[in-house]
Amino acid sequence: MRQLLLSLAFLFATATAWAQGPQNLEKIIGIVGDRIVLNSDIETAYADALKQTPGLPESTKCELLEQTLGQKILAEQADRDSVAVSEEELEGYLDNRIRSFVQHYGSEKKLEEVAGKTVYQLKDEYRPVFREQLKAQRMQQQLMSNVKITPQEVKVFYNEMPKDSLPFYPSMVEIGQIVFAPVISKEVDDYAKTKLKKIREDIVKGVSSFDDQASIYSEDPGSKDIGGDMGFVKREQLVPAFAAAAFRLQTGQISKIVKSEYGYHIIEMIERQGENAHLRHILIKPIVTTGDIKTTEQKADSVRAELMAGKISFGEAVKKYSSDKQSKSTGGMIVNPYTGSSFLEMKQLDAGAAIALQGLKEGQYGKPAEYATPQGDKTVRIIYLRTRTEPHKANLTDDYNKIQEVALAQKQNKYLFDWLGRRIPTFYIKVDKKFKDCPNISKWMQSSETK
Repeated sequence: MRQLLLSLAFLFATATAWAQGPQNLEKIIGIVGDRIVLNSDIETAYADALKQTPGLPESTKCELLEQTLGQKILAEQADRDSVAVSEEELEGYLDNRIRSFVQHYGSEKKLEEVAGKTVYQLKDEYRPVFREQLKAQRMQQQLMSNVKITPQEVKVFYNEMPKDSLPFYPSMVEIGQIVFAPVISKEVDDYAKTKLKKIREDIVKGVSSFDDQASIYSEDPGSKDIGGDMGFVKREQLVPAFAAAAFRLQTGQISKIVKSEYGYHIIEMIERQGENAHLRHILIKPIVTTGDIKTTEQKADSVRAELMAGKISFGEAVKKYSSDKQSKSTGGMIVNPYTGSSFLEMKQLDAGAAIALQGLKEGQYGKPAEYATPQGDKTVRIIYLRTRTEPHKANLTDDYNKIQEVALAQKQNKYLFDWLGRRIPTFYIKVDKKFKDCPNISKWMQSSETK
């Protein structure tokens, strides 16, 4: 089944597209209602696809155009159904996209050099594009929420799959973790605060700018390279101590030192819009010493002994001791962030987890080991092996959830394709004649005029 679910990150949202600027590619090749499709939209998406999958045929442009027209129809339907996207959502989406591109190019300055525009100009220029994407996404989510699948449908889907084409699954594991944050010594803690105090004094006295100091000293990898800029954030997105300090600030004001679970911050209020604020911050983390790690390993080892003796359950230990919010929210289990599945291939695990699993049987716990979190924090963790599967061909007994996901995705694709087929005649649609031979575009255009 050909994928029709639209990838909002794939369409338009590339720095290459931002950098193109006006040129002869800006020819209108499609119209849906009041919305247009430019030749550059398709050419840019095709060029991006070629980078990911070299050798894609020119016919891929037909599929890209179909996806783009589908997005336009979803956005038009969203307008008809009064499906709204708030300004806060749009600004948050724009800020996240800007931040990801800044990280890709290494700095805000480099992005602006490549694009030939300032970040604020880019946001203004592409705000309508991203608003349309969000509307289409919201409309599609509403449509997909109506699609359910029964166990009987999953069984039928599996039975209809050619047996020689069933996927082969490698060994997979379900693992959990208990992450212990080291207790920092008073001396090290005081040093971090003193360092940040000096940074703040230099900024307030005008010796150095906030963004320069952030670029040099901040230990927040997500904002360090963009001068500590966090973009617009909602109060509820921030940890309580940080939010309380930030939303007491006036525009242009810099906070005193604020302690949070991440370390010590100073915060600058750039602009506030109700419960949303454009902030900058500098984060300094107290250094975790070898002694801190050793002490934490000893604590973790005593918890492991309780687990092995059955004095405490894994879930109870996670709730009581773990400092990792992400795995704590799933009862300590590590899940695939894209599918939500707790079954992972060995290659999806970090090296430390893979090593900890060596020799473990189901239900056993690995020895405490030092662990660097994705944010770069030094911690200690215990790995728990819940289940391990052997390599095998897909079957309903071991792989029901995976087969269900594929079957549901196919049903959703068909539902969306059928919905589009019913809605197309209700829209004004025109397509450039050079695409008239695209098989699916041609079928869509049966009741529409082709240039």
